[in-house]
Amino acid sequence: MTRWCNRWVGRWVSLLCLAIPGLLPVSARAAPPDLGAIEAVRIATEAYIYGYPLVTFDTARKQQTNVVQADAEHAPMGQMIRMRSYPAVDNHCRAAPNADTLYTEAWLDVSKEPVVFSIPDMGNRYYMMPMLSGWSEVIKVAASTTTGSKAQAYAITGPGWSGTLPKGVTQVKSPTGMVWILGRIYSTGTPEDYKAVHALQDQFSVVPLSAWGKPYTPPPGVVDPAFDMKTAVRKQVNALDIEAYFSRLAQLMKTNPPTAQDAAMVAQMARIGLVPGKDYDPSGLGAIDREVLKAVPKLALVEMGIHLKRQKTTNGWLFFTKGVGNFGTDYLTRGMANLLGPGWNRPQDAVYPLSQKDAKGDAYDGSKANYVVRFAKGQLPPADAFWSLTMYDSDFFFVPNALNRYDLAQRDKLITNADGSIDMYLQAESPGKDKEANWLPAPKGKFQLVMRLYAPRKTAPSVLDGSWTPPPVRKAP
Repeated sequence: MTRWCNRWVGRWVSLLCLAIPGLLPVSARAAPPDLGAIEAVRIATEAYIYGYPLVTFDTARKQQTNVVQADAEHAPMGQMIRMRSYPAVDNHCRAAPNADTLYTEAWLDVSKEPVVFSIPDMGNRYYMMPMLSGWSEVIKVAASTTTGSKAQAYAITGPGWSGTLPKGVTQVKSPTGMVWILGRIYSTGTPEDYKAVHALQDQFSVVPLSAWGKPYTPPPGVVDPAFDMKTAVRKQVNALDIEAYFSRLAQLMKTNPPTAQDAAMVAQMARIGLVPGKDYDPSGLGAIDREVLKAVPKLALVEMGIHLKRQKTTNGWLFFTKGVGNFGTDYLTRGMANLLGPGWNRPQDAVYPLSQKDAKGDAYDGSKANYVVRFAKGQLPPADAFWSLTMYDSDFFFVPNALNRYDLAQRDKLITNADGSIDMYLQAESPGKDKEANWLPAPKGKFQLVMRLYAPRKTAPSVLDGSWTPPPVRKAP
């Protein structure tokens, strides 16, 4: 924890003792518990950040699976979600959605039985099907660029499973009972192309291993009418008080256990009553410790926000070319990444440069300025699959606009300058009919940008080795 956190907690503890002198008995004040309030807050803050992806994944899972039967954006556990179009502009279930692919997903529980995930022959259609554990770690990627385009079948097995798999089925070992298949299939967005992708989506399937090769009808979903289906996942998670947050984390760790590399964190969490496989039990903490822990969610969220601000940017763009998707024990970066949005890919599969400030370091604001980003001749984002530049509001959702345009992408017919460069106009009002092909409508307020490079080129120029970097975004003259 940062020094300012320690100082802040220390001051608050002192104020509490002065304001509520009877909160602890005299004996306890004279001989404080072994842990102590500052140490309790330190451990709890680190535990909050450690558990953030698991709680976030579970909330996203609930919001996408809390239905009786599948529709275009939801499906019960163990069934495919086949989004038939780009996410609607008012769909706030998913932060930082894209307008390049049709999401093809499934939420699985493999804690009791493996699930077989089948992919059809994809022809020359780009697709990517990362499989993630409950801790936001990529455990397998089936994609055009990794496993090829032929039909494939994977048995995703849970912790401790052993057994025999059918011939032609490849095992994917998950360290957690919860698994998210966060698939994407490229689409140009035209009615004809949507139809072609739909035909492919309909051939994807997930079935329990015991039903593999047999007629199978999935059971209807069980709906929790009390669950919030409208509020964004990040807002729901961030609104949890520390008791509710740790209780949920403890419950989730029963079927989504920490890994061996998390042993040090597991030992620390036990000191505040968080033990994998057991309910959260803070009874061993003193009254003042439990009172101070109420501040932990805010402290942890600030800590992750500070970590984001500390990240090095290039030309105003923040991006990762290593360490994400497989975070290891870098819990702070993993928490920060999931605060931005759950479901990160490995850099070799996709890189997502993020820009929240212009070339001069000023936050983007469509009510105060127009902006332009210029790509020199031959310097559009180098991606073997495709690239795009997406506009988001301050909460990472699409910006409503008259053109229904949410990104500029490789598929667009962009206007080229006389010298071969390409200017993209980021502003609230039209730059003029002659420039509208290169216009990405912005809100009259704060916004942020995400660039996507799917299957980033591995040879120069490449974002992976730094031989290519996103150009700066400047205020228009």
